[in-house]
Amino acid sequence: MRSEVPQRKALAQGLDRLNEDVRTLADLAELSIRKAMDGLQRAEAAEAEEVATLDREIYALQLAVEKTSVDLIALHAPVARDLRTITTCLEITTDLDRIGRYARDITEAQVEARRLQGEQRTQLPDLSRMGDLTIHMVDTAIRAFVNRDAESVQDISQFDDSVDNLYDSVFHELIAAMKAGTLNPEIGVRYVLIGRYLERISDHAVNIGKRVVYMVTGEQPRRAAQVLRPNAPPRSEVTP
Repeated sequence: MRSEVPQRKALAQGLDRLNEDVRTLADLAELSIRKAMDGLQRAEAAEAEEVATLDREIYALQLAVEKTSVDLIALHAPVARDLRTITTCLEITTDLDRIGRYARDITEAQVEARRLQGEQRTQLPDLSRMGDLTIHMVDTAIRAFVNRDAESVQDISQFDDSVDNLYDSVFHELIAAMKAGTLNPEIGVRYVLIGRYLERISDHAVNIGKRVVYMVTGEQPRRAAQVLRPNAPPRSEVTP
């Protein structure tokens, strides 16, 4: 009985450390996407390097979280809610790592578009709205994890639908401009990619929300029926 007390204390301390590391990782991922979208008009190489640095920090911290999680499972054999917390943290770090990677991809596409178009700017208000909504989704999912608030992310998929619709709009607007010859295809492709990366980030935000619901309640969220949108550009779902 006495040996169980230090074991439980060590597990609790490990869980606290795991939680703090995931919070830090989440903050870095959110900062990376904010910086990426702040650079949409400026697209400076220095800002791209900042996001690249954040991406490297996110990856390093993800490895630390993975090690902590494996150690906790191997040394303490957690069950029930503790085990759900550990496995959810492992899964969430994968989503956060991908968000950081896509933020880096966005800045790289922006810098390349800036190089190709010089001082001209392609005005895409729907792309900016896409970025704002995607950041909101990431922020909502992260706060749900921090606060263990499953209720706040029950309907996060509805925001994802809005992001998808904006992506459709941006995609078709860019294709029309390229066909009409008013937009250099090399530039247009970069903006299509930026929209695609934002759409994928929103998918990962939904994943995080679903994982939080499972962590808190122990129940898998019901998967909403997929609605095929007419004339929608191709997309693939991020696997939970």
